[in-house]
Amino acid sequence: MKLFKKSFAVIAVLGMTLTGAAGVYAGANLEKISAYLNHSIVINVAGNVYNTGKKLTPITYQNTTYLPVRALADVLDVPVQYDAKNKQVLIGSHPGNGEAIELTSVKYSNAERKAINSAFAKFDGFETPYAPSQMIKGDMYQKTGASEDGVNMLFKHMTVYISPRDYSYGYDSKPVTLSNGVQAKWYTPDDTAMLGFQIKDRFVTISSPDHSLSKAQLEKVAVSVAQLK
Repeated sequence: MKLFKKSFAVIAVLGMTLTGAAGVYAGANLEKISAYLNHSIVINVAGNVYNTGKKLTPITYQNTTYLPVRALADVLDVPVQYDAKNKQVLIGSHPGNGEAIELTSVKYSNAERKAINSAFAKFDGFETPYAPSQMIKGDMYQKTGASEDGVNMLFKHMTVYISPRDYSYGYDSKPVTLSNGVQAKWYTPDDTAMLGFQIKDRFVTISSPDHSLSKAQLEKVAVSVAQLK
């Protein structure tokens, strides 16, 4: 397993599952995490030390310290995923550090295209439908619906929101240039990172509510958002 200073993958024994239920998941081959907490956090993973200086409250039971999954991910500023098949919690990801990101085409059925067109048609001057033509391999398109000021496209691991309104306004953000040259920005209004960018007269916001997709993966998907043909 390759480890990187800011973006790494580690299968950890952690308390609290992604759904919030108590539990500890262990894989066949576990990397040990040693945490020393003095009003801040220092994590040692295979000899690499990560010290953010941020507070983190651990749970100690029978001389074993467990760290809440989401809190740990927030402290390290890396995505967290749950591999249900292998019952493993993954902190961090490889994409962008030598590992290819696998994309697959989104094949909208005629009924789904009709629903997408109908959702956009609810807004005057905003009728032209836009949608991602690709998604991360393993994801799945579910449905599209209109809200008060935009169109919400739901996937199994991703949400794409298209609106005439810029939802990033007022939040601290980090600029990023997508592979197609489009200027975008990351911002975090709650515990879910949002990628926002503009296409013509509309603003696109992409996120992974279940935190299963990394920022690098969402940036790849963002490039495929275009007018639905």
